[in-house]
Amino acid sequence: MDKNSAGGTFPTEANLGNIKEAVCIDAMRVYDSCSAKEYLEDRRVYFTPDKHELIEQATNVRIRGAEVIKVFIHLEPVPFNQGFYAVDLNFFLDVCLDVFTPQTPCPTIVHGVCTANKRVILFGSDGNVKTFVSGSNSEEPDIEMSTGKVLPKAVCMVSEPIGLSAKICDRPPQGSDICGRIPDSIASLYGTDFDYGSTHAVYATIGLFTIVQLVRTIPMLVPTYEFCVPEKECPTTSDGPREMFRRIEFPTDDFFPPDISESTSRSEENNNS
Repeated sequence: MDKNSAGGTFPTEANLGNIKEAVCIDAMRVYDSCSAKEYLEDRRVYFTPDKHELIEQATNVRIRGAEVIKVFIHLEPVPFNQGFYAVDLNFFLDVCLDVFTPQTPCPTIVHGVCTANKRVILFGSDGNVKTFVSGSNSEEPDIEMSTGKVLPKAVCMVSEPIGLSAKICDRPPQGSDICGRIPDSIASLYGTDFDYGSTHAVYATIGLFTIVQLVRTIPMLVPTYEFCVPEKECPTTSDGPREMFRRIEFPTDDFFPPDISESTSRSEENNNS
C-alpha cells in the first residue's frame, strides 16, 4: 500500500529509532507459497438442458470471457516428508460464449461451466495447538485424522481469467480435460443440473494466474510507533448533478484513441509505477 494513499503517519528512515514498545499480535504467517501461469487448454464446457438444442445446432462458437466461480481446496500431509502438504485445487469457471447457428444471423450469448484441477506441494510446518475464540462463528481448525495435528490453512488467490479460444466438435480433442460431474453446489447457481449427453461438445482454452499459500495463525512480536492518525480530512459535499458534471474532465481519449507509440509509452509508465 502506498503510504501517501493510506491517509496516515508512517515511520520513515529518520525516526526508525522512535519505537515506543514491542507488542504481541496474532498474525497469519505465510510459510510457503507459489505462483502459476496456467494454460487451460481444451476444457469441456457443460451447459444446462435448456441449451441442449442450441448447442446441437451450433456451427461455430466464440469465447467472450471467463470467471472463476469456486475453488475447492483439499489439504493433506505428504507421507515421509514432515511439514509438507499436498494442496489439491478444483477450479470451476463460468464461460461466456457466442453461439452461432444457421437459423439466426446474430450469435446467441450462453453461459456454461468448465473445470480444472491442479496439485502443489508446499511447506506448512507442524502445529499441535487448537485455537478457540469466544464469540466467534468460525469453523474449528482442520485436523489430520491419523495424527491429530492441526493443519495449516491453504489460500488460493486467482486473477481474472483470460478467455483465449473456443471450438465445437463431435469428439473430444486429444488430451482434453474430462469432467465426471458438476457438483450440486455449482449446479444450484444455474438453477438445474447440467446436460452430459450432447453430441456436440464445446471446448474452451483459458489463461489463469494463481497464487497458492499455506498460512498459520501465530503470535508475533512487532515494534510499534506512534498511532496512525489520519491526516486527510473527509470534507462533506452537497454538490448537485450540475456541479459534479462540471468537474468531470472532457474524455478526449475516447474521441481520439492513442496511436501505437502513445499506447506503448503508457504501458511502460504503468509497468514502472
